Amino acid sequence: MGSVVEPFDYIIVGGGTAGLTVANRLSEDADVKVLVIEAGQDRSNDPLVQCPGLVVGQYGKPEYDWNFSSTPQSGLNNRIINQARGKQLGGSSALNFMMLLYPPRGSLDAWGALGNKGWDYDSLSPYLNKFATVHAPSQITRDVVGLEYHDDSVVGNGPIQVCYSEGYSKPNSVWMEAFAKLGLEMKSDTRTGKGLGAFQQGGSIDPASNTRSYAANAHYTPDIASRPNLTVITETIVKKIVFDTSGAEPVAVGVLVRSKDGTEKVLSGDEIILAAGALMSPQILELSGVGKRSLLESLNIPVLVDNPNVGENLQDHPITCQSFEVNPEVPSGDVLRDPNILNALVQQFQDGGKGPLGQSNISVAYSPLADGEGICSEDARKALFASYSEHAETLDGKVVRKLLEEPDEPTVEYFLFPGQVHTVLDNPASMADYLLPTSPENYLTVMIMLNHPFSRGSVHISSANVDELPTWDPNFNSNPLDLEISARHVQFVELLRRTSPFGDIFKPNGARIPQVEGDTLENAREIVRQSQVSDFHPACSLSMKPREQGGVVDNRLRVYGTKGLRVVDASVFPLQPAGNIQSMVYTVAEKAADLIKEDRKAKD
Repeated sequence: MGSVVEPFDYIIVGGGTAGLTVANRLSEDADVKVLVIEAGQDRSNDPLVQCPGLVVGQYGKPEYDWNFSSTPQSGLNNRIINQARGKQLGGSSALNFMMLLYPPRGSLDAWGALGNKGWDYDSLSPYLNKFATVHAPSQITRDVVGLEYHDDSVVGNGPIQVCYSEGYSKPNSVWMEAFAKLGLEMKSDTRTGKGLGAFQQGGSIDPASNTRSYAANAHYTPDIASRPNLTVITETIVKKIVFDTSGAEPVAVGVLVRSKDGTEKVLSGDEIILAAGALMSPQILELSGVGKRSLLESLNIPVLVDNPNVGENLQDHPITCQSFEVNPEVPSGDVLRDPNILNALVQQFQDGGKGPLGQSNISVAYSPLADGEGICSEDARKALFASYSEHAETLDGKVVRKLLEEPDEPTVEYFLFPGQVHTVLDNPASMADYLLPTSPENYLTVMIMLNHPFSRGSVHISSANVDELPTWDPNFNSNPLDLEISARHVQFVELLRRTSPFGDIFKPNGARIPQVEGDTLENAREIVRQSQVSDFHPACSLSMKPREQGGVVDNRLRVYGTKGLRVVDASVFPLQPAGNIQSMVYTVAEKAADLIKEDRKAKD
């Protein structure tokens, strides 16, 4: 750490998706000094990170992945579930599935409705356009997956590269056709804030090389890295935030760090910016004395700010997975179990990014409430919520219920995943256990992700030792409405499987995982309990809301009860948005950088 010259204007804790985005934007101003501290290594030249199709090789390995395990989940037959979290420069954008979806208008207007001025759809849409550059799909791609709704004028000009691969095949096209038959044909580009039906989302892949486009190679390019006012240090642990407690409110003035060789020192900065992610930003706050008094006192941590909301309100997208055996001629990623095939594809990728390992071919669909009969009527929607009304009584719950009662708001997102998924496990060692093909047959998997869960979980330290991961409890299905909504969509999947031409790709009476048929509501509930896991989108654990309504940060992302301290990652989401959250982590970080710049100008 000899090259670290203090003091800094900004110290960013975590060089992940949000942290590097904010660091790039703040260091555009040559007059400010920015330091980024990352616990992991820079693995941006690593083939497992660069090659989209090799991502599973990162899971469970400590040089890439924090590898969280949950507490036993009573709503999931007491299974312990796994959560991959990026432990490297670029954070979880280095080990996600690169799915790039845009939330609908209602999803973000709900953020504003919870008391967050400046955080509705219209306020956030400029940043949704700013963070990425979307490359137009080729004619080959349009021919296979449709994309008539794609608006080529919505391109953006940001550093994250988004493209549509050319590896789509029959399963992708029949997915679109079957949803259209069931009344869910996509008619609008979801990037403009509306849309129901099956569609092809882009992937955060650079079409020039077919390599992963993520925070480390987009926001920390050689040009950015050479800025004299930006310092990035890796393999360095932040043990806690250091506060000046001489005034009325504690002022963040630095961080206590431990470098790779074990030496510790305090680095000082004018403002500390937490970007360690929704599971670890709360850990750092609690270790620093900001959190629930009784918890901190039980661990002999001096209490600086008593806020019991720290680490609470955690929301995650639960995803129910059903794998179905396909006919012999249908393409499936399960063929990668053969090392000869895998090696041949790796060779192909090394030849200029060619072949399926450089592609993301997961198709999706947004759907309102549906069941085994199809899309539910307005009366059926309202009846379901009315019968569980006591479970939607919180302010959050009322906002979510209002959203889900709308006919054009997606209750779930369906995924068509190109291989088998084994989530019926009691305690997986890592996410790789879910995704490596261990059954001999070839499968495709239909996944059901709840866009707006009612259940709320938590993440808290159980030790004053920074090296002990915090206790993560997503508390899935603790609110019975979540189980009821997921189970009805399991029944819809049975309908989808019977709908031609999608149903024609599956082997008649073929194997399925789990081995339960979702024909009755009770069976469908059991499928959820057996096969639901996290879609690794933890968020909302340091929610942006008024403090009296459970908030930890205000609408400028400043931590209540402190000065000089902000949070800029998915922790601050007040409500889980619809769709995969990668786009919103970048969007929040882009807006956060502008807020920080504005506040600096106002101070000057």
